[in-house]
Amino acid sequence: MRLSSVLALFRPALPLILGLSLGCSLSLLMVSWTQGDMDDPCRDELAKGGLFLGRGDAQRGGRDRAGEEDLQPRIVPYHKDPNKPHKKVLRTRYIHTELGIRERLLAGVLTSRATLNTLAVAVNRTVAHHFHRTFFFTGLRSPKVPHGMTVIAHGDDRPVWLMYETVRHLHQHYGSEYDWFLLAQDDTYMQADRLSELVGHLSAGQDLYMGRAEEFIGGEEKARYCHGGYSYLLSRSLLARLQPHLDTCRNDILSVRPDEWLGRCIIDYLGLSCVEVHQGMTYRYFELGKNADPEREDSLSFKNAFTVHPVSDPNLMYRLHKRFSQIELEWTYQQIQDLQMQISNLSHLTPEGKAGVTWPIGINSPFKPKTRFEVINWDYFTEEHIYSCTDGSPKCEMRGADRADVSAILEVAVERLNEHYQPQLRFRKRRLLNGYRRFDPTRGMEYILDLALEAFTQKGHSQVIAKRVNLLRPLSAVEIIPMPYVTEATRVQVILPVTAQDQDYVGNFLDMYVTNTLDTHDNVLLTFLFIYDPFDAQRVSQADVFAGVKSMIGEVEKRYGDVKIPWISVKTEVPSQVKLMDIISKKHPVDTLFFLSSVWTEVSADFLNRCRMNAISNWQVFFPVHFQEFNPAVIYRDQQPSASSTFASESLRDGHFDRHVFDEACFYNADYMSARTKMAADILENEELMESMDVYDIFVRYSGLHVFRAVEPALIQKYVRRLCNPRFSEDIYHRCVLSNLESLGSRSHLAMALFEQEQANST
Repeated sequence: MRLSSVLALFRPALPLILGLSLGCSLSLLMVSWTQGDMDDPCRDELAKGGLFLGRGDAQRGGRDRAGEEDLQPRIVPYHKDPNKPHKKVLRTRYIHTELGIRERLLAGVLTSRATLNTLAVAVNRTVAHHFHRTFFFTGLRSPKVPHGMTVIAHGDDRPVWLMYETVRHLHQHYGSEYDWFLLAQDDTYMQADRLSELVGHLSAGQDLYMGRAEEFIGGEEKARYCHGGYSYLLSRSLLARLQPHLDTCRNDILSVRPDEWLGRCIIDYLGLSCVEVHQGMTYRYFELGKNADPEREDSLSFKNAFTVHPVSDPNLMYRLHKRFSQIELEWTYQQIQDLQMQISNLSHLTPEGKAGVTWPIGINSPFKPKTRFEVINWDYFTEEHIYSCTDGSPKCEMRGADRADVSAILEVAVERLNEHYQPQLRFRKRRLLNGYRRFDPTRGMEYILDLALEAFTQKGHSQVIAKRVNLLRPLSAVEIIPMPYVTEATRVQVILPVTAQDQDYVGNFLDMYVTNTLDTHDNVLLTFLFIYDPFDAQRVSQADVFAGVKSMIGEVEKRYGDVKIPWISVKTEVPSQVKLMDIISKKHPVDTLFFLSSVWTEVSADFLNRCRMNAISNWQVFFPVHFQEFNPAVIYRDQQPSASSTFASESLRDGHFDRHVFDEACFYNADYMSARTKMAADILENEELMESMDVYDIFVRYSGLHVFRAVEPALIQKYVRRLCNPRFSEDIYHRCVLSNLESLGSRSHLAMALFEQEQANST
């Protein structure tokens, strides 16, 4: 059902509720589907599919009134008998399922074993991602199926049989999910956005067979079939009516061409012929000549075409896609200019008049702060340096994405100046004098550039001038990125590595773990990983260095009878994070969600939920940036911390987010195992690779997953001076040292400490 039909259903709801006396009460907004037997009169109507016109028997009535544009609602009275026992309410997961709203268009591409890895791949790379779903149908599957394509093999290469199986498959599996079905050949170039726009203007409740109309062989009858080379549209209702006749058509109709066979079947049993114009909408196509060059095609019929045929090779498919992308871009820019002109012409009618028009026209005005805390700072930069660094330094080298951004902006600035002043003047950049930029969340990235330019006149004279230009890189349309479904009910397996030097902090970790997980019955398990050095491992039977920790674990298990906290003992000189995870990974199922923790971490329920939501199997791993409290000896010095500082909201003011530590991580075991498998070849060449990398490096280099790194206010660590192991890689050791230094205190706290020390020394 179209959205307009759903809106038509809701429009008369209020008058009908207030003004009509029905057999049972009516509520279109609060209908609940119940599980079990129903004896009320609504049951019969729902069972017949009579809630919406266009289902079941209502479809036949709709075809009899084909002239009506919109489907009319049928009122189904709803009554709850108070004498009957309460029934369990069963609701659909998505509201569009309950309302009967379907997706608009599904594309099916007919291919073959010979062209699956050539033309079909070209179709998939150019337009398939613009359709909601795209399927490739073939008779026999190729030995190597291209990556990222949904290929359905029917087991028979005969063209008519392939068409028969394709139509039957579409109706059987997707007939109730889509309003329109597009069938095309793999030698057809399609403009997906234009085809989607076309079906958006067509009524989904009517039987329609639309494409390029062709005469049958002989050409004696007026009926036409749709040529498969230019693709064609089938409505959902037509597909539903055609399905009972497919077997008869397969046995009775003889044809070599699959599109002609389908057209004959539709004409003979449904009485419908292929049309090129319907409801004022025209199906536009273009026949590409032999040896044609898409770059030179400039006719209106080519520019407006929905489909182009025939496409002989993949290279031609990509050239067509490039040409049509250029055409769409030119039309978009022209539409922007036309809209800007209209806004400018109408601005004098607004209360602000011409002065109210912001630059650029059509873009939101700059953000206006209400307080000084909302002021957006400008970052100063030159071509070599930027004076606002992520690490807090006053000046750092311009590199990476920042350098590419500034280079592109300078190039665009000179290009636009030349477009504006030519042919009288021509400019060439000498150097950037001053540069300023800021990100405005309502507009985009704003730039102010002071340029030293060499200006040339038409007579060849030149002069160096300074000019200020303003540029804006506007925000484009917000895009919703589909993500796999995750749930907060997933069990989290917490892994806690402990060395002999860290065991003094285990007691605080266990107290927080018990309070935030065991007392709340959270779905969390804890496993200890005791790391023995070779000397302690030899004396474990006489004096176990972890005896105290194991005793604490026993007390927790005794207090909570149904809780078991296992531990694993490992002997190693260098406790590499990768080596430890290899041991843990082998002892857990592949679908385990790990949270790799540290003894200084305070585990909270809020963080565990974000761990579940941000770690997505085969899609994303999560490396939170914990909040590290500063050294209390530096922050408070001789003063005692106030009682309010014990709260999390207050303690966040006395610390910082430690970007140098990558110890905490949330990921699935299957993702880790996959990344380690890809790493195996490099380990054979360099055996020391495992000690020079941590889990974060493995996911970045070998997983191919999205590595999500974000600050996590709910993950707090008390201050502790870490012991940095020099046997790790230089990068890991350097990060550890920086973490210790930056965790001492903020600049203001350190400055005050130095000031007080100098005063004490002077006296």
